[in-house]
Parts: sequence; structure tokens; C-alpha cells
Amino acid sequence: MNKPDLLLVAALGDRVTQQLDQDFTLHRLCDATDKAAFLAALPEGVKYIATGGGAGCSRQIIEALPALEIISSFGVGYDAVDVEAAREHNVRVTNTPDVLNDCVAEVTLALMLALAHRLPEAERYTREGRWEAEGNFPLTEELTGKTVGIIGLGRIGKTIARLCQAFQMQVVYHGRSEQAHQPFPYYADPVSMAQDVDWLVVIAPSTDSTRGIVSRKVLTALGPEGRLVNVARGDLVDEPALIEMLASGGIAGAALDVFAQEPHVPEALRKLENVVLLPHQGSATHKTRASMGDLVVKNLRAYLRGQPLISPVV
Repeated sequence: MNKPDLLLVAALGDRVTQQLDQDFTLHRLCDATDKAAFLAALPEGVKYIATGGGAGCSRQIIEALPALEIISSFGVGYDAVDVEAAREHNVRVTNTPDVLNDCVAEVTLALMLALAHRLPEAERYTREGRWEAEGNFPLTEELTGKTVGIIGLGRIGKTIARLCQAFQMQVVYHGRSEQAHQPFPYYADPVSMAQDVDWLVVIAPSTDSTRGIVSRKVLTALGPEGRLVNVARGDLVDEPALIEMLASGGIAGAALDVFAQEPHVPEALRKLENVVLLPHQGSATHKTRASMGDLVVKNLRAYLRGQPLISPVV
């Protein structure tokens, strides 16, 4: 029995491809130099795509595969998938939510702790022998008793909120609308929330309504004692304004796992001492990435067998 054809748009690692290879014939667009020629040479009737949150799936790919029925994307964010084109062509889209909630929340708190206690600087200070040569490291801040405003109280946002409460932080949030039965105060306006918090955590999806939501106005409201954490997407923050305000003292600091033009990180940002920078590591643990990959496979197998999708987006 011939296995159905699947287009692999992104390299998803051996664990995923070995599982997919059991049920599908894989066509590795991710390895092709001339991607247009590769698409044109595909056999007719490709119904399945597996991709990653960064690579996504463009309208060009969707329209090149008239038989396409499902796109299974690795990652909770699916902004790189042309969902509008998928809807137009009756293509289902899935992502990998929930399995990364704890990991991303842990990294968020790690970033907050690192920024508050200046841990990267203190580590370098110790490693370079400056403690002995220059004396004690300067005093730092702490999280206990501070107020954190979360932009995007979704699955991950709620997990972050619970961890923040463990540090006796007051939690407030902003989102598209107020959520019933949540114990946290809601702000309809991110500027007003930024005025009232010590920390601003960004964990909303990248959409037309959220891109640039952390604007210069929001950063100004956050103020010289405020700190920003972004574990969502780089395009939710006005990066040039952020760099300018970090350099001028307009805000106290930032901890960033994502950037506007990844993997490029502006040199001006890398030179600042009041930032903590990670290379998009929010879900990058062995356990979580394995679970994400397994969910990509489970969604495709469910569709192949006529079963309900586990985590549909469209």
C-alpha cells in the first residue's frame, strides 16, 4: 500500500520525521535549494504539510498544492501560516498548544529573575575576579511585592500568572476582552495598565491587532522604573523605541526571548547592560520539544484516519 505524500516545509528533527515516515512519503522542501522547482516537481495529490512556527506556510505553497487538506504546524504561534489562504482553500491548520505552557512560563520567570537581580552581570562580575578586586556587586531589585501586567492571558499567560503569584506579585492583564471568572483585574487599555505596573510581560499571539501593541506610548507609560519581558513575538514591540528608551533610561530594563528580525539582534540592543537576551528559547527543552513534535504527528495521523483533530486552529 502506497503511503500518502507529505510536504515537509521545515526541518522538524529526527524524532518527528521518523514517526511521519511510518505513515507518509516525505518530500523535503526544507532541504531544497530551488524551492519553486521542487514544488513544481511534486507528485499530484499532496494533501499533507508539516511545518514549523518560523517557516510557516505561505499562500504560494498552499496554492501550488490544489489537493492540500491539512497543515500541521510545530509551535503554538502560527502567524507564519497564511491562515486566510488556508481558509479560502478549505485547508485545516493545527498547532501545538498546551504542551509548552509550563516551559515558556518557567523561562519567563527566569528572565524576570535574571533582570531583577542582574544575574548575567553578577555572574560575569564574579567570573572576571571583580568581586575580589572591586568589592561587592551593587544592590539589585526583586520580584516580591511588585505588580506585573500580562498582555495576553491565554494558556501560557495564565501559567505565568500563577508562577508570579508564587513570588507574591500582584497580577493584572490586558487582552481583547475581559475573561469571566479570572481573579485578576482587567485593563481594556495597555497604556493604562503600563502606568500601573512594575513589570510588563508580553505573551499574546502576533495578529493584525497585536503587532506593535507595546508602542512608544506604552513604554513611556511603563516609565523609568518599569521593566519589559517579551516571550511572544518580536513584532509586538516597537523595537527601535525600546532600544532608545533602554539607552536613555526611559525604562529600567528589558528581558527578551524574541526579536523583530530573528535571528538578527540589533547591535545597539546587544551593547546595553540593562537587558537580558535569549535566542528564542522559550520552549527549547528536550521534554517540551519532543511533546510538540509528537502533537504535530498526532494531528496528521488523526486526519489521515478520519478522527477529530487534537488542536485545530482552522
